Amino acid sequence: MTTTVHNLIDGQWVGDPQAERRNPARPEELVSVAPSSGTDAVDAALVAAGQAQRAWAATPAPTRGAILLDAADLLRSRQADVARDLVREEGKTLAEGMGEVRRAIDVLRYFGSQGWRHGGDVLPSAVPGTTVFTRAEPIGVAALITPWNFPIAIPAWKMAPALISGNAVVLKPAELTPVSASHLATALTDAGLPGGVLNVVHGKGSVVGDALARDPRVGALSFTGSTAVGLGLHELLHARRARVQLEMGGKNAYLVLDDADPVAAARVVAAGAFGLTGQACTATSRVYCTPGIHEAFVAAVAKEAEGFVPGDGLDPATTMGPVVSVAQLATDVAAVERARQQGATVVAGGAEPEGQLFAPTVLTGVAHDADVVRKEVFGPVVAVIEVADYDEGLARVNDSDYGLTAGICTGSLAAAHHFAEHAAVGVVKVNRPTSGLDLNVPFGGVKDSSSNTFREQGPTATEFYTWSKTVYLGFE
Repeated sequence: MTTTVHNLIDGQWVGDPQAERRNPARPEELVSVAPSSGTDAVDAALVAAGQAQRAWAATPAPTRGAILLDAADLLRSRQADVARDLVREEGKTLAEGMGEVRRAIDVLRYFGSQGWRHGGDVLPSAVPGTTVFTRAEPIGVAALITPWNFPIAIPAWKMAPALISGNAVVLKPAELTPVSASHLATALTDAGLPGGVLNVVHGKGSVVGDALARDPRVGALSFTGSTAVGLGLHELLHARRARVQLEMGGKNAYLVLDDADPVAAARVVAAGAFGLTGQACTATSRVYCTPGIHEAFVAAVAKEAEGFVPGDGLDPATTMGPVVSVAQLATDVAAVERARQQGATVVAGGAEPEGQLFAPTVLTGVAHDADVVRKEVFGPVVAVIEVADYDEGLARVNDSDYGLTAGICTGSLAAAHHFAEHAAVGVVKVNRPTSGLDLNVPFGGVKDSSSNTFREQGPTATEFYTWSKTVYLGFE
């Protein structure tokens, strides 16, 4: 079945669907058609958002939260259908798709409940007869630019804190995954979100995203995507002193020490490297092993890789879905071939892909300066490199332009704490996969992985979408 997707502007579904999206597991299957909007749609969305925002901000926060909670309930009742659509357009396994929709539901519930706590603080004053309190004021209109790899979870975790804070939103979803974003928007409108508070504009990033970044009516822009695009947006937003939040690339490392169980460590690394087809900014892509465990770990992680079953995500036998697009598949293939040219040995995977199915690939004999170690692949490819000891391993982990996540497998509490303190990343995992995040804690990176200003998710997520006003109240 083909889904027809429209823009959502001022509470109305509009726009001429013309951009096709096909199933990455079955390219002959047309999944959706969606608008390829121009700047006129962006202007209409911003007009609607600006007009709706003031009344939305004046709506009591518990009432705003109730709409998010109702939307979560609606999405929960539709979870199976939404997950199947997500699988068909993005390629995840059904289990992964169900998990992602569940994440969106939980995000809406989490921030919906914040409606009873959103506001400010009351503080003492040194001046007699005076009370000081703060107000968390909405920025106004927030633009959200989201990627294809988590097509409903990431829009939810940007949208929910923006909405609960009293902002109006213009969402530009990824071109490859319009249906998932439409499901989220539909749940919110069906839950009673007023027209114009949420607007969705489909189209190319170079058109829709660029127009949003340049428009002075956008007070804050949150972006998840490539580092190159993110840094360009950063320049545009800062040039006009607007607020910008960037979550970009990763080249996430794992350090495996001699005191770790090689089989257990391999399971952890494989889950982070090959789960979600390796198409996550938090995926493990380079592993450093100390000498005593290197050989056993390589054998164990190769066995784990060979145990994955690539296929159609709707097939119950499949444990890893297809690569999202032909372009991304070409990137994965080229990365492995380049690694071979630079001296790497392929110990698992690396074969010619079948359609858009690419087997999990493990590389060894890789130099520290090889492209596959330095550059993000965004696919199920991991390089394993031997290091002399913990100190060299930590140094190699930190020797990267990126700083999103990193992990360590060890039985030593001292090594775990030292690594947590000294790893130059935003998220540290100890004996756990680098991918996978709790929604009630901050998420973000450093270096080229993030603008390193405001964190997403958790109780501080609303800080990006608000500014603090301090009020002195004299009562004499």
